[in-house]
Amino acid sequence: MRIGVIAIQGNVEEHVDALKRALRQAKLEAEVVKIKHKGIVPACDALILPGGESTTLGRLMEKEGISSEIRKAANSGIPVMGTCAGLVLLAKHGDEQVEKTKQPLLSLMDVRVNRNAFGRQKESFESLVDFKGLTEPFNAIFIRAPCITEAGKGVEILSIYRGQIVAARQKNLLALAFHPELTEDLRIHEYFLKMIG
Repeated sequence: MRIGVIAIQGNVEEHVDALKRALRQAKLEAEVVKIKHKGIVPACDALILPGGESTTLGRLMEKEGISSEIRKAANSGIPVMGTCAGLVLLAKHGDEQVEKTKQPLLSLMDVRVNRNAFGRQKESFESLVDFKGLTEPFNAIFIRAPCITEAGKGVEILSIYRGQIVAARQKNLLALAFHPELTEDLRIHEYFLKMIG
């Protein structure tokens, strides 16, 4: 099994570390690779789109030819997890800010996003959130976090915080407004590993 982390920008090392720890804990064997250029995505069994600055990340992924490979892989059914900016990129529809900046989206998940729903960097925070499938609340870290404002019929809502959708799943796509890789809690990464099978 090979899991790819898009390594153009964002919390790449943190995701790689969390994945390796979750794999060890689950006693699973897998190679975790960092993806900076096209050609690696097709050889992966799962992908993670980390947080970062979504406009920059989207443009660099398009420039490197990675976006089309991600779309093809996701449409073939491989699991893809997007955190924070990764959630924005997975969405089919953005808010006015996304449209104004002409931010490239992967347009994979039937959701509309509000890019900076919880404010700017200085308004970053952490809070316990209930997450469908986890028995105990998860300590979620929100950094310039987006939220899902609309979700299509095929989208399962996994977590709501203060009336805002902050985690959802649509078949093989998992989108989170927060950063599970910045905590010691591996349950979200373990949830993702179960999606891989």
